[in-house]
Amino acid sequence: MKNYLLALLIFIGYLSPIQSVIASEDEHEGEEGISKINNNMAKRLGVETAYLASKTLNQTIPVYGATTIGAEQLFQVGARYNGVIKTINSTVGDKVKKGDLLAVIESNESLNTYKITSPVSGTVLQRNGNIGGITQNTSLFEIVNFDTLWAEFKVFTSQYNQIKVCQPVDIEHGEQAFNSTITNIIPAKDQSYVLARVRLNNTELNLTSGQLLMGSVKINRFEVDLAVEKVAIQELGGQFGVFVKEDEEYEFAPLVLGRSDKNYIEVIDGLSKDAEYVNKNSYLIKADILKSEVEDDD
Repeated sequence: MKNYLLALLIFIGYLSPIQSVIASEDEHEGEEGISKINNNMAKRLGVETAYLASKTLNQTIPVYGATTIGAEQLFQVGARYNGVIKTINSTVGDKVKKGDLLAVIESNESLNTYKITSPVSGTVLQRNGNIGGITQNTSLFEIVNFDTLWAEFKVFTSQYNQIKVCQPVDIEHGEQAFNSTITNIIPAKDQSYVLARVRLNNTELNLTSGQLLMGSVKINRFEVDLAVEKVAIQELGGQFGVFVKEDEEYEFAPLVLGRSDKNYIEVIDGLSKDAEYVNKNSYLIKADILKSEVEDDD
């Protein structure tokens, strides 16, 4: 019954998440602007800390694109001499290795048979012909090697001057994350953007052509004396800052903030090096302090 009432109080807003645990343990002593939580309870709540330190920040530009096959990965395999197709050993979707037998052809001129083998390891994309058919001046098989793929990212006018060959790119596809560098930049016909092409080693990624990608091109890199994780920043009383931990007390510290990247933001003033601040679930500390202030006003 006690747990049921506690859950009900949380639902209707009488208790904050921190206070709900604290109320069940009878271990919380409130003080204005400060949240007091013992270390065991903080661990249960998922409140974690980190230490203020110098960081290398990476300024990035977001780009979007897709995987594609390069011309150098496509292989057209045809008959040396016109003739009759005697056997077909591979079809669309088959995995082949370099040297595997693809077909046997009987030459129209010599009536001798000869073999067509795969010039590369890869996947059969197209097959043109069947047993008994006549070979023409076209390819019988189209084979693609997927060991390498290309990512093509659209770079629009406002980004032209910041994107350069050899810049590092962090790439995401679903839950996959990997990195490479811009190999070349090419114009897109009749479009207001260029394509930043990135070579991908696909032997472990197992990507296919046409899959959507999100990239972050690193255009600048700089050192800052102090930085905190961006997820740690909270707004309290119209100021932005973090919650600093001393023993088992958490107190809000307003900060003067500077440059940032995807994960960190520079601290210009407000804290000194090695200060311990909450970097995970800091919103729980904020909720507890705000709740205490409301109760004090009542």
